[in-house]
Amino acid sequence: MRGGTRTHRLRYNLFNMPGAVATIKARDAASFRRRLLRWFHKHQRKLPWRGESDPYRILVSEIMLQQTRVAVVADRYRKFIAQFPTAERLARARERTVLAAWSGLGYYRRARALHLAAKEIVSSGKFPDSVAELMALPGVGRYTAAAVASIAFGEPVAVVDGNVKRVLQRVFADCAAPAVSVAEERYWDLAAQLLDKRHAGDFNQAMMELGALVCLPGQPLCDTCPVAAMCVARGPVARKKRDARRKAILRYALVRRNGSVLLQERPLQSSLMPGMWELPALAAAQARYLQPLLKLRHSITTTDYTVFVHAATGKNTENGRWVPLHSARRLPLTGLARKILERITDV
Repeated sequence: MRGGTRTHRLRYNLFNMPGAVATIKARDAASFRRRLLRWFHKHQRKLPWRGESDPYRILVSEIMLQQTRVAVVADRYRKFIAQFPTAERLARARERTVLAAWSGLGYYRRARALHLAAKEIVSSGKFPDSVAELMALPGVGRYTAAAVASIAFGEPVAVVDGNVKRVLQRVFADCAAPAVSVAEERYWDLAAQLLDKRHAGDFNQAMMELGALVCLPGQPLCDTCPVAAMCVARGPVARKKRDARRKAILRYALVRRNGSVLLQERPLQSSLMPGMWELPALAAAQARYLQPLLKLRHSITTTDYTVFVHAATGKNTENGRWVPLHSARRLPLTGLARKILERITDV
């Protein structure tokens, strides 16, 4: 009964005036913080950036985590930090070297922006230590700035990402449908009201962790949720219908000679992955009489690709470059090119 009364009180406070700014009673917010942080300190995942206090390394992890799964980032983060342990080292590196280290993570504009950010940090002689200063860096938006500021410097600011939105939506059963901009601000307002200002970094990480491990998109694990007694939804909520993923076919030529492979650089003016290296593309007509060596799957944003790699001869190679297979990783390869080259030795 006590849990049900609290749930009713939370819902009434938030939705007695549709579209109004939500308010949370101090006692409810305090209880939410205690339960969440107690759970986080006991169940948080061991991640290579967790517990880190170096703002540069926290910035790297947050940039990498934009639109990339934690499991993928964990391994790549270690390698990237080993190669560029400080902002100074990253700032001194050539862009091509940075892109090569980023290869496979996708969304390469993030790597370019991080590289520029490192140069600005080194040039200024001081790492920006507030949300406002961090947002002035290339590639750093509201979420990333708040995450770095709270975790590295303890600034009492909340963060809102997809996981946090899902937690807030379920806990407060926000069924209203305001304009997108209003809805976005509502999430930030709710997160700010719940925030434990004394432990902002831990609280923000705990909110994201709860969404990632417990408050799952399809079937939340309500029985193990530390704030279930305060949650209005207690289960799946209506999900927006996603657009159907597109299907497409890609074909590439694998041209080898004396331990080297022919690669081509994407045009610098290309809107997609400019300056990255890949295998020569083939039209369907060109591939008709060539032996297929590999077939693999690859996904980019909203498209799932079926990829065919065909053995070809070294004709018309003036637009390419012969690269020893063992050193191809030093180039800024597209994620797909890296995937193909990793499988070549098995062919």
